[in-house]
Amino acid sequence: MDRDTGMSYKMIAKFFVFVIFAGPFTGCGFVLSGTDGADKYQFDSPYEPPKVIGNIKSKDITESSGIAASRCQSGVLWTHNDSGDEAHIYAVNGSGESLGVWKAANTGNIDWEDIAAYKDKTGKCFIYIGEIGDNKLIRREHTVYRIPEPLIVPSNAGSSRDEPLITADAEMLRFSYPDFEQDAETLMVHPNTADIYVVTKRVSGPAGVYRIKPAFNNAQAQKAERIADISVPAVPNGLLTGGDISPDGRRIIVCDYIRAYEFFLPEIERNFDNIWKQKPVPVLLGKRKGGESVCYSVDGTSIFATSEGRNSPLIEVKRR
Repeated sequence: MDRDTGMSYKMIAKFFVFVIFAGPFTGCGFVLSGTDGADKYQFDSPYEPPKVIGNIKSKDITESSGIAASRCQSGVLWTHNDSGDEAHIYAVNGSGESLGVWKAANTGNIDWEDIAAYKDKTGKCFIYIGEIGDNKLIRREHTVYRIPEPLIVPSNAGSSRDEPLITADAEMLRFSYPDFEQDAETLMVHPNTADIYVVTKRVSGPAGVYRIKPAFNNAQAQKAERIADISVPAVPNGLLTGGDISPDGRRIIVCDYIRAYEFFLPEIERNFDNIWKQKPVPVLLGKRKGGESVCYSVDGTSIFATSEGRNSPLIEVKRR
């Protein structure tokens, strides 16, 4: 989210908080009340109540806008700031302690909005960064960067935004939308196919889901394919700010400023893209100042979320 339109989105967020919580929300077996959603609910959920397991302690992380769990290094979470930062990625552990700061080589940062982790068939791990924000709807092309995941060693902890480590050069994938310019804050990578999914952020109407084939370093930008529209049980119903695909490729978690929503692929389905036709189930994330990030743990048994602001809570929601 860029600075020019950040306040308007915050006002929208406050508006839909009121709309959602003015009365109990029922549906999908849920009854919600209260403004935090963390402890006043009754529902048949596959998840336990959210729990704060730490706080992001780095003074350099002021607006955690995306989060991803490493697929190669146990207990490592990757994040980045919203607008206003340079091309930096940050590693933290499960308590929120800093494990290192890297400047992403061969990249630029206009409006990074989400981050994803991927492990290829050879066992090599990558970090994907979504340069996909466009609040003013003026950008004809967007970029996904792919970086070999840096190795975490104890000496990394002394790095900072002023004195960062440097990643290997990023590969670049440029894409455009097939219909009209879009703002997006959700980037996901399928663990089996490596297909890239971008979910747009809309104030009115459903969010659009676009699929992009993983063709990096092509001279020309490719056209993303619009494959679905999705709505979540909130007002607005398409104001999505982050997401991830489970490690087994059969669940999707997306979030807005307040809570998360999970899509399940039916057991009989083999086509992943049929997951977008399913009805999402709300997942409570507890109190967040401005929720823009959510991801699965490396084993898919938990969901992690962060918030904007310094000393952001690191939230875990465990699967029952």
